[in-house]
Amino acid sequence: MRNIYEVIKRPIISEKTTAMSELAGKYVFEVDAKSNKHEIRDAVQQLFKVNVREVRTMIMHGKVKRLAKSTVKRTNWKKAIVSLAEGQKIDFFQNQ
Repeated sequence: MRNIYEVIKRPIISEKTTAMSELAGKYVFEVDAKSNKHEIRDAVQQLFKVNVREVRTMIMHGKVKRLAKSTVKRTNWKKAIVSLAEGQKIDFFQNQ
């Protein structure tokens, strides 16, 4: 098994994902493209000390952007939507 910090790259925080976390207990992460659902589940459980109920993954295709006269394609990346057990939550912005 790989290091948990190699599996989970960063949380995706937006209006939509914040609403998902508050209403449904689902959190969105950018993960390594080679990681599978079992590795993602184990990494989230170890890193945040929560029980994961479900993991959904998808490949987000990179957009084509214009840069001066040429076009550049951004790299593809993998997104994981993690559902937690009832009553658990992850606090990304802890007040210390």
